[in-house]
Amino acid sequence: MNFIASVGRARTTFARQADVDLFLDTLRKFERGEISAEAWRAFRLLHGTYGQRQEGDLSMLRVKIPQGVLDHRQLGALALVGERYSRGFGHVTTRQNVQFHFVRLADVEPAMRILAGAGLTTREACGNSVRNITTCALAGVGPDEIFDVTPYAEATTRHLLGHPLSSSLPRKFKIAFEGCPEDHALTAIHDIGVRARVRSEGGRVVRGFAIAAGGGTATLPTSARTLVEFLPAGELLALVEAVVGVFHRLGDRKNRHANRMKFLIRKIGWEAFRGEVDTELAGLRARGAPALPFDPELPPAESPPWWTRPAAPTPAEVAARARTTPLRGPGVLPVVGPDADGEAALAAWLSSNVRGQRDLDFATTAITLPLGDITADQLRIVADLALAYGDGTVRITAAQDLLLRWVPRFETQELFRRLAAAGLGKDAAGTVADVVSCPGAESCNLAVTASRGIGQLVEAHLRSRPDLVAAAPDLTIKVSGCPSGCSQHHIAGIGLQGSARKVAGRVVPQYFVLLGGGIEEGGARFGRLAAKIPARRVPEAIERLLTLYRAEHGPGESATAFFARVELERAKAVVQDLGKLAPETTRPEDYVDPGEDRDFLTDAQPDSAQGAA
Repeated sequence: MNFIASVGRARTTFARQADVDLFLDTLRKFERGEISAEAWRAFRLLHGTYGQRQEGDLSMLRVKIPQGVLDHRQLGALALVGERYSRGFGHVTTRQNVQFHFVRLADVEPAMRILAGAGLTTREACGNSVRNITTCALAGVGPDEIFDVTPYAEATTRHLLGHPLSSSLPRKFKIAFEGCPEDHALTAIHDIGVRARVRSEGGRVVRGFAIAAGGGTATLPTSARTLVEFLPAGELLALVEAVVGVFHRLGDRKNRHANRMKFLIRKIGWEAFRGEVDTELAGLRARGAPALPFDPELPPAESPPWWTRPAAPTPAEVAARARTTPLRGPGVLPVVGPDADGEAALAAWLSSNVRGQRDLDFATTAITLPLGDITADQLRIVADLALAYGDGTVRITAAQDLLLRWVPRFETQELFRRLAAAGLGKDAAGTVADVVSCPGAESCNLAVTASRGIGQLVEAHLRSRPDLVAAAPDLTIKVSGCPSGCSQHHIAGIGLQGSARKVAGRVVPQYFVLLGGGIEEGGARFGRLAAKIPARRVPEAIERLLTLYRAEHGPGESATAFFARVELERAKAVVQDLGKLAPETTRPEDYVDPGEDRDFLTDAQPDSAQGAA
């Protein structure tokens, strides 16, 4: 154990046991009737604990994973929480969090202590706070990145975590960092988007950032606008705090459905907003602007692993360990392999899941997580494989997958054999077959539909049609159970948003089908409504849309580009008949939400947007 603890990378803790003590103390006050239910609700949200839609004391516990970085100790802590207090698995989100559902309220505090012991916190993971600060999963190893934004994003996290502004905002606030030319971190849909830039000054290259502000999805999807073209890197914390301060001071605290920063900007106007930021920044500088804890031009740099790595478990050992923890319902449970590991499977995985990094001797390898789920056993196996083949860490991607970095190229095949033995060897990471889904009505108070069920159905259908996947690998499919858009379906090539309709007095689950969303150089592009399709017919609708692309795309035109420009009426025509429902044409399964075993009911209670990760 001492040997294992001495290898790999590790960061200083983000947790404080005092926060867990405060949670326990406040829970006891609530149980004794010393604070109101509303005061308790506001407190627990700020500490990452949502009440679920089920009756009783069941909660969702959200763990912040700053910059999406997890070391092997933290993977083990997550595994322990998942098997001991949840359903035997965790759910990875689009914003680099890990969530555990069906956690009893009495178990939240011991779960928090396990997490804190590994340096993880739930503080400000939810509620009206600065949420988890996300970062491109390729940061530090991207072959074309401008520079590694990880140290700057981590410094911003540490500056704002527990800051008086961070836990008393009018509404949630999201920040993302990107260092590559392509916006993998989706900065365009964040309240603050930070992108690496360099310029020449006095014959030397200096670092800085382009800062965008006011992005967001859900109600009134909005692309962030450029606030500063080039901000010297050393001024980062001051500007970020100034923007947060403006939202803290001027944001709407009464109307919950119109109190994101994008609404504030819409209300007062862009130039007035910029003026308020300038005023806030001037005051901050006068009081003493915060500084980065390192030289902005010489931040900590990530180097290849230099230590002796422990031996990897054999494929047989991995297979024996992969299914020891029982998975418990309710809801859609992960299906644990083993996956195929023949030469064809290996070739497909190498093609889709392995990419070069800036050091040509190494590769990044994506671990595909269907629906973002990973079991406790698999978390521990990933921890071992990260030590044996990588640098002891993984990073979470915006597509709910994991990324191993610093894997020697000559070892990728052996890594695959072990991943396949663990049920983690699926290919097609980040492609149309890698469907992204929020937790949906399994647990979330706001969700209308069980998005995980339809996500599983769509992914299974696409994996049974490799020709469709091969034709449109760049396309993204994202499923949300409600308009909040926790899967980020508004910016998907094909986005699915859960809703419902009535047919002869009975309720049918359906999905709004949005086409043509994406992130481009100019910002975010939001999908257009093409159809409202009953849930059970969605896989067929997607197949028809992909068939339309195959038949009518231009030379070299990607599926993403095609659905962004195709005439909406043309797309509507190919799925129009699937959207029609009448009592005499419905089938019994039309009334059952995929993933459920009873007739569909819409019983969402708007207590909180649990999935608003």
